[in-house]
Amino acid sequence: MIIIVIAASGAFALTLRGNTNTTSTQSTGTSSPTITSSSSSGSSSTASSNTSSSSTGGAAPQTLVLEDTAWPTGDLNQLTALGAIPYSNWLDYTVYQSLVTINGSLLYSTGKIQVLPMLADRWTTTNNQSWDFHLRQGVNFSNGDPLNAYQVWGEFYGFYYLSGNTSGWAVGYNVFDMSKANFGPATIALMNQSGLIHPSSQLLSIMSNSSWPIYVNGSQDIAFNLKAPFQWFPQMWVQFTALIFDTNYVLQHGGFGSPTSPNTAFNQNPIPGTGPYTVTQVVENSYVKFQQNPTYWGANLTPQQIQANPYLDPGHVKNVIIYAKSDDVVRFTDLSSGTAQIVPVLSQDWALVTANPNKYGYLLLPSDADNIVGLALNTHRYPTNITAVRQAIAYAINYTAISDEAFLGTRGGGLSPMMGPTYPGQTQFYDLGNYPPYNYNASRSQQILSKAGIDPTKLPTLEFRVLSGCNTCIATAQVVQADLSAIGISVNVEVTSPNEYAPPLVAGSGTYQQELTLANQSAQMTWFGSGTFAPDEPTPADSWLTWVSNETSANNWAIYSNPVVQACVNGFTNGTNQSQLISLCTKAQGQIYTDVPYIWLGSVRLWYGGGSLVYNKQVIKGFLCDPVFSGSSETPIFNTVTFVGQ
Repeated sequence: MIIIVIAASGAFALTLRGNTNTTSTQSTGTSSPTITSSSSSGSSSTASSNTSSSSTGGAAPQTLVLEDTAWPTGDLNQLTALGAIPYSNWLDYTVYQSLVTINGSLLYSTGKIQVLPMLADRWTTTNNQSWDFHLRQGVNFSNGDPLNAYQVWGEFYGFYYLSGNTSGWAVGYNVFDMSKANFGPATIALMNQSGLIHPSSQLLSIMSNSSWPIYVNGSQDIAFNLKAPFQWFPQMWVQFTALIFDTNYVLQHGGFGSPTSPNTAFNQNPIPGTGPYTVTQVVENSYVKFQQNPTYWGANLTPQQIQANPYLDPGHVKNVIIYAKSDDVVRFTDLSSGTAQIVPVLSQDWALVTANPNKYGYLLLPSDADNIVGLALNTHRYPTNITAVRQAIAYAINYTAISDEAFLGTRGGGLSPMMGPTYPGQTQFYDLGNYPPYNYNASRSQQILSKAGIDPTKLPTLEFRVLSGCNTCIATAQVVQADLSAIGISVNVEVTSPNEYAPPLVAGSGTYQQELTLANQSAQMTWFGSGTFAPDEPTPADSWLTWVSNETSANNWAIYSNPVVQACVNGFTNGTNQSQLISLCTKAQGQIYTDVPYIWLGSVRLWYGGGSLVYNKQVIKGFLCDPVFSGSSETPIFNTVTFVGQ
């Protein structure tokens, strides 16, 4: 478990209990995040519904209350993980666990990525191309069904089926030759007939076929044949399609659904998982209640085992409630009154947090965290389909003003300049060619347009769509609107509801081919994601395989593809050796710098960009967030929350 140690001076330390033991390690150069706080004062907290009061330095509340800014996109349906949702996934690691995870204590203290066992207790590889994961013995889902390799096999091929049999079904990671798998309705019918607890001999014969890219070696081993070596393969199985659920339960309750249309029966009735908590009540667009799983397989892990692998913690409170509350004033009031213990506080109430450092602590990220913000320029709709127009926009924007005004740069937050697509923390592949971030230079912007023979006043008004409720997005859009107006380009900022923030109104939510079809209906400018953006999976390939690939399953918000860039994208998964891969990606970096499909505003310092997770230090001692810097969930992984006095 990670412990936040508060010093009287307001400095901090992150203390790790125990060491790690793993079969695979991968490091990045990310520096450590900061928990900003100072010494506690004597306030108390009372959680809502079925809670007990917490006295100074006393016991934890019976119910931990967290809040989020919005109801999860995709509801609670884990079948939607194919499109990198549900988001924010309140069930991440608390209900659903993955084959492997990342050492959260190490990540949030040093920035290094170390792969740890989760539902797989060990794994082996041959030349980084053939992989075998051995599942833990004695693990059951919360409804009593056993975890076995047949369940995992069925889930992964179910996602493949839901994707319409696309090779990039694993959140854009095109590492399998899926042409060797003959999986479809006939196999699903056989699964329905047999079940996955004790599969029939006919189904078992299919599952054991080692010519398929994914197959079983008995009940506890799930094996993978890759089309080429991929050294980061274990890191693919940390989030989204890697989160394991009870596939047998899915089959018994209507099945997967149809390609591109997952079964909605699980939207408010989550599929059972193996994690330390279960869902007990769902009130749509309001709250979800959780209770500790009485049969959790990790309930009897030793303190040393939990210290070495903190995401396995069985939790420190019996009940948890997460509310969706869009009003920042309401959230801060709940925190200050003790109704909630950890909430998002955004820019409009940020001064109330920083004015009371004795009571409140908040999460502050390092300057090179894998958590960024940016704008996507539609490369297939006039006039942003013109390279000179995109270049001019990049140099017309006042990045310092955005950092200061939208991201609280003068109040403890701000943006660190970056050049994508690689996250700054992935140092080995970051900014190959050492290109400087775009800077504010209105004269250069006008020169670019003049040289291209473009009169900006004759261009149509650009549509800039942002998500309602994202105040940093709206504030940024207003700065961009004013800056582009100064060079003669008109912009209409369209604040879009969450239900509409998807194709055809906004690109990025479907495959590249789907986005391409709808390009002329998508805005010329789009906020990159719904707020801040972090990895789907913690690999250096992640941003290349999603943002700039024509094989992505989601998140190519610019609808961008280029042969030079695609050569780098393909190089990650086709076995290209390291030196050649860096050479290909250096060329791709130069192409992207010239093409400007995205405007990288920078890496955020505060968890939400314009605010952060804030907690009452009198009650909360420490917690971990997801292992991809908010890429999966904006809320803390609540089984890791520890309390003052414990």
